[in-house]
Amino acid sequence: MERDEGSQGGMKFIEILQEFSIPLLLGVVCAMVAANAAPDWYEHALHWQPFGHVKVFGHALTFHFLINDLFMIFFFGIAAKEITESCLPGGSLNPMSKAATPLMATIGGVVGPVSIFFLGLWLCFQFGVYELGVDDYDGLSRGWGIPTATDIALAWLAARMVFGRGHPAVAFLLLLAVADDAIGLGIIAIWYGDAAHPTDPRYLILVALAMVLAYGLRRAGVKHWIVYVGLAGPLAWSGLVLAHLHPALALAVVIPFIPGPLMDTGLFVDQDDVDVLGEEAAETLHLHHSPLHLFEHQTKLFVDLGLFFFAFSNAGVALANVGPLTWLILGSLVVGKTLGVTLFGLLGKVFGLSLPDGMSVADLIMAGFIAALGLTVALFVAAEAYVDPSLQGQAKMGALLSGLVGFVAVALGRILGFGRKS
Repeated sequence: MERDEGSQGGMKFIEILQEFSIPLLLGVVCAMVAANAAPDWYEHALHWQPFGHVKVFGHALTFHFLINDLFMIFFFGIAAKEITESCLPGGSLNPMSKAATPLMATIGGVVGPVSIFFLGLWLCFQFGVYELGVDDYDGLSRGWGIPTATDIALAWLAARMVFGRGHPAVAFLLLLAVADDAIGLGIIAIWYGDAAHPTDPRYLILVALAMVLAYGLRRAGVKHWIVYVGLAGPLAWSGLVLAHLHPALALAVVIPFIPGPLMDTGLFVDQDDVDVLGEEAAETLHLHHSPLHLFEHQTKLFVDLGLFFFAFSNAGVALANVGPLTWLILGSLVVGKTLGVTLFGLLGKVFGLSLPDGMSVADLIMAGFIAALGLTVALFVAAEAYVDPSLQGQAKMGALLSGLVGFVAVALGRILGFGRKS
């Protein structure tokens, strides 16, 4: 009895860690402390090579490489899984017509931050913040993709705390964040490859072969996700590395081929049609948990806990690194997301679209503000956008400070009574 209670208590503790993204936030804190209190040790930790001087395609297997280029394939794989399931019957992208307004807002959530970023960068040059030069502008402008990001998990958490469970604005924001991540995957793949080496498209044939292999496995009736990930995943990863594109996206091209459930039960809902129907009914219909469902179910804990190491290896920014680029990134996120999501969401009315029932314009503005939570993916893009340590540090600080949006949104929600409206 005591063992069962202890086991349930342990599971509840783990669920709390996952629900509130505690490993990620703890990793941010530890990285900031280490980078400012023991910078030499922190740099040594990032460049630590646990496998000695072994290299893969010329890349040393440092701690930072293992996290950003290997571990993160599962993070983006789960994102790809959510997008894939959203296209199934019952999903937020099926039929596309019901997702039209959130998708319009998503476009605004990308166009807005990019526009504010380039406007802010132009003003920086006009007022002498940076020396006017083509090289300077080209180098600095690489950061335009950073403020397009929205951290799905943190945005979902903040939206739930602001609007309350079941409010249509929560589902609206989740769909926006997932679609935003889909666009983000494309941005990372196309614009944020290996900065030191130009893209070599010849090796993308390996990525295409990985997709063909995954399709073949599906046609052959393979029911284990490990086979898809274990065979097609390394092939896609190798192709992206050799093509000088970011290999963390390797599973994003494999996941859509893994057999999924018959319907989508909701974003980040750890259930599929078998759970909805019940074990007995599912057994009668000869239904089993789909490989796509099991992929997330069996890897999510590993990913959620592993985000501690992602944050630790990417969020270590010296406080002295706060600079103009910090405020440019933060402003692009906060102002760009809020304005972009709101304006494009309202623009849908011109095309005969409307907000979900029960969602007001004020809710739309708040959803746009919460979408400025760029933390995880923004940090990832910042690490790829800038090679110069000073610029990278400033950009990362902007991404980190966007995490405060969640606290501000919850406070504003309480003051303005958003929760009471639901």
